[in-house]
Amino acid sequence: MRILGIETSCDETAAAVVEDGKRLLSNVVLSSIDLHKAYGGVVPEIAARSHIEAIMPVIEQALEQAKCTWDDIDGIAVTYGAGLGGSLLIGVLTARTLAIIKQKPLYAINHVEGHIYANFLTETTLPHYELPAAQPQFPMLGLIVSGGHSQLVLWKNHFNYKLLGQTHDDAIGEAFDKVAKITGLPYPGGPSIEQAARKGDPFVYSFPKAQMEGRYDFSFSGVKTAVLRAAQAAVGEDFTFPSSKLPDRLSERQKADLCASFQRVAMETVVDKTVLAYEEFQPKSVVIGGGVASSTALREELSRRLPYPITYTDRKLCTDNGAMVATLGCYKAIHKQPAADPYTLEITPNLSM
Repeated sequence: MRILGIETSCDETAAAVVEDGKRLLSNVVLSSIDLHKAYGGVVPEIAARSHIEAIMPVIEQALEQAKCTWDDIDGIAVTYGAGLGGSLLIGVLTARTLAIIKQKPLYAINHVEGHIYANFLTETTLPHYELPAAQPQFPMLGLIVSGGHSQLVLWKNHFNYKLLGQTHDDAIGEAFDKVAKITGLPYPGGPSIEQAARKGDPFVYSFPKAQMEGRYDFSFSGVKTAVLRAAQAAVGEDFTFPSSKLPDRLSERQKADLCASFQRVAMETVVDKTVLAYEEFQPKSVVIGGGVASSTALREELSRRLPYPITYTDRKLCTDNGAMVATLGCYKAIHKQPAADPYTLEITPNLSM
């Protein structure tokens, strides 16, 4: 079973071929992130235009890297939500057209679910990948942390899951981006803050952890605001001081301490809930997915706190990629989930789990 996965939910144009839901044959990602850095975030129109230019060359490269022809492909999987409308549209229209022309079944993939399925890849001959030795077992607890999502989900089996909790405002990755802006660090915020935090003291600032009504829900707007107020106070100003002027007034030491303290609280927030869910549901596996899942700080905190030898997928498979889409597509095909109609499949930008 070989599935071609296509992912264009945000600023990465990606395609990959996965075999039997575990073997990574190819993984090609072309990011337009450099085009967005000047704006401090993804500009939807720029991302969509980049996808139009890149989509077919990326797909062709994925097939070539996998040493496959279209005759070797058993189906096409594509992200149809959640994401930016213009970006999703390019991937879905391309996948629909290819499914019709090549006469392949088409599988509609929830981007958020896909992030977790990257953990099912255990084999590859591609260089520079470190994959888990074994696939996760059910019941499986999944923590999804990215620029657009912060969710805790319990899977009883493939396609049978329960959403335990999610963010009520900013996603954790979004909070990292905003704190990076406050401290004058480049986009994307996660890697920039992690690098700065290595030089700082994580206990200089006591930022709050949100207390939510839902046992497993998250909130990051409060800690983001607390960072802003602390930064204003650090330069001797009150709450009326513009955040855009803070980077020029903050010292490198202050920036490092703010980043280290924020990162500690943000990671403790998601790990606290993950450990709580582990203790209540006693899953056989715990996995993480999404761009923030590549964070060394998060991985170290989870490994330290969980009474379970958690394993992690390669960091290249945490950010948006076609491999996670193809892997979930494999399991849809293997478990005879209904294929989508290539003539009518629509995008769903606000798709939830």
